[in-house]
Amino acid sequence: MSDLYADFRRYLCPTSAEPLGLIIERAEGCFLRTRDGKSILDFVSGIGVSSVGHGGPEVLRAISTQVERHLHVMVYGEMVQEAQVALAKRLAEIAPGDLSMTFFCNSGAEAIEGAIKLCRKATGRTRVVAFAGGYHGDTLGALSISGEARYQKPFEPLLPDVHLLPFDACDALDGIDERVAGVVVEPIQGEAGVRVPGPDFLPTLRARCREVGALLILDEVQTGIGRTGRWFACEHWEVVPDCLVLAKAVGGGMPLGAFIARPALMRTLWADPPFAHVTTFGGHPVSCAAGLAALRTIDQQGLLKNAETMGNHLRSAMSRLHGVKEVRGIGLLLGLVLEEPSLTPPVLRLALERGLLVGDFLYADGVIRIAPPLVVSRELCDRAVEVLGESLRIARQR
Repeated sequence: MSDLYADFRRYLCPTSAEPLGLIIERAEGCFLRTRDGKSILDFVSGIGVSSVGHGGPEVLRAISTQVERHLHVMVYGEMVQEAQVALAKRLAEIAPGDLSMTFFCNSGAEAIEGAIKLCRKATGRTRVVAFAGGYHGDTLGALSISGEARYQKPFEPLLPDVHLLPFDACDALDGIDERVAGVVVEPIQGEAGVRVPGPDFLPTLRARCREVGALLILDEVQTGIGRTGRWFACEHWEVVPDCLVLAKAVGGGMPLGAFIARPALMRTLWADPPFAHVTTFGGHPVSCAAGLAALRTIDQQGLLKNAETMGNHLRSAMSRLHGVKEVRGIGLLLGLVLEEPSLTPPVLRLALERGLLVGDFLYADGVIRIAPPLVVSRELCDRAVEVLGESLRIARQR
């Protein structure tokens, strides 16, 4: 065991008893390079963060240029920083509907916290509705609206006046009434194993929120910035939220979160009182520069179309593998549902031994996470399918 790994176990708090523990030396494109010389095809992308690949040249140039100009200069929202303004302007150009004002923070959970505060202050109401199976982060407020009790119970009591409804159930939406400040939903549930709702759910939810005066908050932390072949997954249903929550890929590999709304709604955060919502490091200029470069890369390399094309190819190829019950998802956010859920851990392990990193989900046993960088080629997709097929075959024989 290397000294570095021993120090990792001694000085860092892991998130599980058995972390992957790969010692990463470099990361380039769709590959991770370990210290012992192994090359691993990354079909997880840091849980959707590295959408334009690891070490994209334009992203690295943008980071270098910004580092030479300045790092942090002042608490967010007080100084005019070109990188922040440029990224916010570009997000306004691609955001659905007339959402045009961004509040930057550091992560998806922080963005969710800001969105909850926004809907409560703007409406004067307290109730928040979310959905069973939803995942929105691990800070106390975000955890309160997540839909998996086993992760909530150790930290109770949580945020009060939160109500969960069944996901993709239009007949349950009467549970949203005039007491509700906001409704938080993933357009595609990620940690529940890539659950894609039917064609009527999100439009019906949008209409119900409008009817009762509740704000619709779409959590696109996993689905946003091209992952589904559109800039935002809500575009597949032609739904415009009141608030759009982003993180992961929006920073181009750097830590960044954001929530976007109309200016009239956002002004509730800077008035009565001023500084009603602040952050020190949110919208760090280096992260914003990297995020803008990532958006340019997606445009220049046609990665929205590539996500759609490669996603369709992967769905078709993986659905033919023995032991696969179903392939769920849109674009390059896919869940491979196994006929035998107990095979998930050995398949993950066997795939990694053969040079392919795929993952699992917090809330869904028996589903394998497939989320390669949007730059992935057909050749690499075929290699991944071959490794998964071999891993499934060996796991089923044991």
